[in-house]
Amino acid sequence: MSELRPINRREAIKWVLAASAALPLLDRHAIAAQRTAMGYGYDPKLMDSFKPGDLWPLTFTPEQRKAAAALCDLIIPADSKSPSASQLNVQDFIDEWISAPYPKQERDRTVVVEGLAWLDAESKKRFKHSFVDLTDAQKGQIADDICYEPKAAAHFKKAAGFFNRFRDLTTSGFYTTPEGMKDIQYVGNIPQTSFEGPPPEVLKYLKLA
Repeated sequence: MSELRPINRREAIKWVLAASAALPLLDRHAIAAQRTAMGYGYDPKLMDSFKPGDLWPLTFTPEQRKAAAALCDLIIPADSKSPSASQLNVQDFIDEWISAPYPKQERDRTVVVEGLAWLDAESKKRFKHSFVDLTDAQKGQIADDICYEPKAAAHFKKAAGFFNRFRDLTTSGFYTTPEGMKDIQYVGNIPQTSFEGPPPEVLKYLKLA
């Protein structure tokens, strides 16, 4: 058995620093091991198509999905130009988003799930019914209190934060569908046989003509 070699102060400090630097790596590996879903990884198969739930377990219960669909339609109802958000399954997009095993989506999951629970509780408190069973006018009354976070009452601030994030997710899901892009007349990268350039009034406004 070899004798223990005494170490000097400089070597001891180096060992302590090396051990300290390794701790965050161990913590990250421990957190990663707790996740049941692997995510897309570093080389996603962009040419493959996936159905909701193929990549990771979804979050919404049937009741939460109905409430999310009702809130989506309150934010973007059907009109003469396009269907409602729920008709384009935006609630499925939101469920897929908040179920992804990434930090931003995990934060949104908490916001959305807790927000939908608050929405149902507030609906029952005011009107004795779940949010999905309210009239449009009743839904609108609740939304009026939480639709603009800077002016929301103090006891509605958290709910207003939820509504703000849910509205962002709803519009993101809606306006990235073909119907949503048509609604805002977004053309995108569509091949054209000729290109006439910007209209003269646009060039004039930009002081380029």
